[in-house]
Amino acid sequence: LPPASEKHGLWGRLNAGEVVVGDGGMVLQLERRGYVKAGHWTPEAAVQHPEAVRQLHREFLRAGADVLQTFTFYCSEDKLELSGNVTDITGTQINEAACDLAREVADEGSALVAGCVSQTPCYLENHNEAEVKSLFKKQMDEFLKKDIDFFIAEFFRYAEEAAWAVEVLKTSGKTVGATMCISPHGDMSGLPPGDCAVRLVKAGADIVGVNCHLDPTACIQTVKLMREGLERAGLKAHLMIQPLGCHTPECNLTGYISLPEYPFALECRSLTRWDVHKYAREAYEAGIRYIGGCCGFEAYHIRAISEELRAERGFLPPASEKHGLWGAALEMHTKPWVRARARREYWENLLPASGRPRCPSMAKPNLTSGSRPKRKRKDAPSSHQPLRHRRAPLKFRVRTIPV
Repeated sequence: LPPASEKHGLWGRLNAGEVVVGDGGMVLQLERRGYVKAGHWTPEAAVQHPEAVRQLHREFLRAGADVLQTFTFYCSEDKLELSGNVTDITGTQINEAACDLAREVADEGSALVAGCVSQTPCYLENHNEAEVKSLFKKQMDEFLKKDIDFFIAEFFRYAEEAAWAVEVLKTSGKTVGATMCISPHGDMSGLPPGDCAVRLVKAGADIVGVNCHLDPTACIQTVKLMREGLERAGLKAHLMIQPLGCHTPECNLTGYISLPEYPFALECRSLTRWDVHKYAREAYEAGIRYIGGCCGFEAYHIRAISEELRAERGFLPPASEKHGLWGAALEMHTKPWVRARARREYWENLLPASGRPRCPSMAKPNLTSGSRPKRKRKDAPSSHQPLRHRRAPLKFRVRTIPV
C-alpha cells in the first residue's frame, strides 16, 4: 500500500490520474449479520454495535478500498424519527460514532474518510428547501468536527434534492462527490442523466456519478450519459460509480426494490467476483476513476476490483496474499479437475448455474414508478405488508436412493 505520509486528498488523487477504489455496501451486509433493521436501514448500529461496523470497515480496507464511507446512510433526523426504531440514540451520536469508526480503521492504512448524507423523507413531503438544507447542514457540521476528508451526497432519486445537498456541503470548502440512484432513463422527475450531472456540477459537485439500485451494466450506461451531458455543457468533473452487487436486468427503471426478491432473497442474483472483474475494467475504460460498490458488494468484490486494476494502481491489497490471481491458489488442490480451474480463461468463460430447480431466469418487478412514497404516520405499524407472490411455493419430493 502507498505510505500513509503520502495520503493526499481525493481531488488530488483523481487529478493525478489515480484509480480510487471505493468500499462496498454497509446496510445490507449488516442486516444480514443481524445488526440493522430491514426496511428502515437506519445506522444506529454505529452506536449499538461498533465492533460490527469496525470489522466491516476493516474488511473493505484489507480488500483494497481507498475510501471508507461513514456508516451514516439515512441518518437525517426526520428519517430516524419516521423509522421509529431509534429512541434514546440521536442522529448526532450516530454521526460522531460513525466518523470515529471510519477514521480509526482508515488510519490503519492509507484510506480517506468520506462523510455521507442521503435523501430525506421531508423532501418528498413538502419540498421545503430551507428545511431540507437544514438537515444536511446539521450532519455536515457534525462531520466537520471529526475532520473527515471529503463528502459524498449519495442515494438521491431527484436531482433537485441532490443539488441542495451539494450546495450545503460545498460551503465546507472540502471536495464533494454526488451520486444518484437513477437509471439511464433519468431521475424520478424525468430529468435525463446528462442534465442531472450538469445540475450537480453547477451546484458545486467535484465528482458525479451513480450508486445502488441497479447493476453495473445499467450504472455504467448511466454514467456514460452523465459524461456526455457534461461534455455538451462544456463542464468538467471526475466520474464515480458504486453499483448494486446484484444482477437486475428486468428492472432498469425502478431499481431492485421493485423485485419480488427484495430484500431477503437477493443472494441468487449476487455478482460473482468474475462479474466484478469485468465491471471494473469496463468502468475504467469508460473513463471512470472512482470505482466501488454499494448494497450487495462484499469485501471479496472490492478485492476483485483491486486485482483487476492492479497494473493501474501498482499494487495488490493484503487480501490477495492467500488468494492468488484468477484462482491461482487452486493449483495446489488435490483434484485434477479443480486444478484445471486455476486459470483466467476458465472463470471468464463460465456461465454460473443457479442450482435452483424450476428457477425462472427473470422476475416480474412490482412497478410503482408512478406513485410517490408517502410519509408514514408515527402511529402506523412498522412492518410492511407482504408482497403477493406471483407463483406458488415449490414443492419437493424426497426420493431415497439405495447406497
